[in-house]
Amino acid sequence: MNEKELVCLAKSGDKTAFCALYSIYKDRLYRYAFYRLGNAEDALDAVSDTIVSAYERIKELRKAEAFSAWIFKIHRITCSNYVKYQIKQRETSNIEDYSNSTDLSHKMKNVTSELNEALGILTEEEKEIVLLSVVSGFTSKEIAKISDLTAGGVRSKLSRSLAKMRNFLE
Repeated sequence: MNEKELVCLAKSGDKTAFCALYSIYKDRLYRYAFYRLGNAEDALDAVSDTIVSAYERIKELRKAEAFSAWIFKIHRITCSNYVKYQIKQRETSNIEDYSNSTDLSHKMKNVTSELNEALGILTEEEKEIVLLSVVSGFTSKEIAKISDLTAGGVRSKLSRSLAKMRNFLE
């Protein structure tokens, strides 16, 4: 059964079809969330929140072929909310060690600290485009649908972001 058929079945209330879609997307969702949020617990929570939201709203999806962009748009918003929460926690926390423990470069064990620093020089929008492209494997057209930009705008921002990172790393 192809993805479009699974989406159609899920829209009609088929839980098994939705679970199959989850199986297809869970790793990509997790990788994006992990790199965006910087820790495994928040990444798992964000994926869980995204899946619950997508399951509750699946009937709102107009075109089955747009499922990929649709679920990542939900996921992007979910991760952004987690980032806002992390920032708020840092601002309201009096514990100095908390801000050190949430530092992205300390938490991402599978990525070199130099790469973390290079990602850190990017704006949130630039980082998001790089992660959606490099980590999640989306095309510029797909990223455009997720981020409400044009495909050309995505390609331009991606190119500039990668050049910025490359210059930083040199």
